[in-house]
Amino acid sequence: MSKKTLYPENPVLIVDDEPQALKSYEYAFKTEGINNIIACNDSREVKEILKSHDIEIIILDIIMPYVSGEELLESISRESPEIPVIMITGVNQVEAAVNCMHKGAADYLVKPVSGTRLINTIKKNLQIRELQRENIRLQEQLLSTKAEHPEAFSGIITTNRQMQTIFQYCEAVAKSRQPVLITGETGAGKELFARAIHNLSGCKGNFIAVNISGYDDNMLSDTLFGHKKGAFTGATDNRDGLIEKAGQGTLFLDEIGDLNPASQIKLLRLLQEREYTPLGSDITKRTNTRVLLATHQNLHKLQSDNTFRKDLYYRIATHHVHIPPLRERKDDLKELLDYFLKLAAQEMHKKIPSYHPELITLLKSYFFPGNVRELRSMVFDAVSNHKNRMLSMKTFQRHIEKHSPVSEMEAQTISDVNWISKLETLPTLKDISGILVDEAISRADGNQSVAAKILGISPQALSARLKKRSQQ
Repeated sequence: MSKKTLYPENPVLIVDDEPQALKSYEYAFKTEGINNIIACNDSREVKEILKSHDIEIIILDIIMPYVSGEELLESISRESPEIPVIMITGVNQVEAAVNCMHKGAADYLVKPVSGTRLINTIKKNLQIRELQRENIRLQEQLLSTKAEHPEAFSGIITTNRQMQTIFQYCEAVAKSRQPVLITGETGAGKELFARAIHNLSGCKGNFIAVNISGYDDNMLSDTLFGHKKGAFTGATDNRDGLIEKAGQGTLFLDEIGDLNPASQIKLLRLLQEREYTPLGSDITKRTNTRVLLATHQNLHKLQSDNTFRKDLYYRIATHHVHIPPLRERKDDLKELLDYFLKLAAQEMHKKIPSYHPELITLLKSYFFPGNVRELRSMVFDAVSNHKNRMLSMKTFQRHIEKHSPVSEMEAQTISDVNWISKLETLPTLKDISGILVDEAISRADGNQSVAAKILGISPQALSARLKKRSQQ
């Protein structure tokens, strides 16, 4: 941990007239990475400290000279009710401590204070404070109609209202030190959202991204935690892991649904205790690295299959960002198309081509299983083959015909005649063709040329069918 890094952001105030007790509390806190501490052995100074500092939590001894803990609690509850106060009491003062709880204390601890109980109480109250601030930010965001820092999302091309709402949520949770789970289909832009959250967080460290799909336990441990010289064959030097490299920044773990059981336990410990052990070392390290996680898999199903730990899921899903697939925000297609055309033209040193409005209609009829990444690939392929002023639709059409769910996933259903055998009365060819035509025109937003491409017939043939139907 860097000496300049303080955790939590606002200091923990400890008030006790016994210097030895103060030293014990400070040692216990610093051992657990809580190093932003103000120690006070004179209760008369507390009011001035509260005026000059934003305090996160107060630990207050009940029996002190000058001003008692109970008196201070009454003042703090009146002037700064948002600050949790934990009372320290002797065995014979439990009744007084209970009275303090009625007066607004968050908790009380009995001397001699157990180090484990003290740390757990502090951690619990730190989390509560953090969640309270996040709730306030979320409420403020709900009253707003747009993101306060749109520049953080400049890499995400959208005007979609649902996406704007997600931006607002990201802003609200960005400064939290709790994990954020980002879900969405392959190609939806999960890493872009992770970078945006990092940029909004104010973290001074690096953004480190790693796709852990296919990592076994040793590989994951070495990648994240690093190793000591001689930890295994080939370990000729000490090597820092990605957590060390991220420092006080953000570590983004993609495809966490692929984690094996042993790695899941290590990740849970990292998130829960903020500690890890490099391979070959017997010294535990602490970290305040922010961890963001992503997957395209259904973690609820993985839990049902007993391949993903429930306790890990609930730990990582404190904040959850789900990115909608491109097919659910097709109003972004034109803006995305224009953006990728400009990007591709610049990269290939070509003029930005124009395109027929029918291209947008064609794209809207497509399912986009590969999401934004697939659209980008389609555009770059089209621009690379582009020679005339007007961008040809043939490249897009070939891609859609090859990758359409109708030709892949639905082909099996269409060729399976079992569903036909379950029908009491068979529909006529006329009925079936009418249903297909209507659906194609609907998907094509009324554009007959695009509808014909979907049906695999010529525009003239479709026009003839429609004309014949209107005359009947």
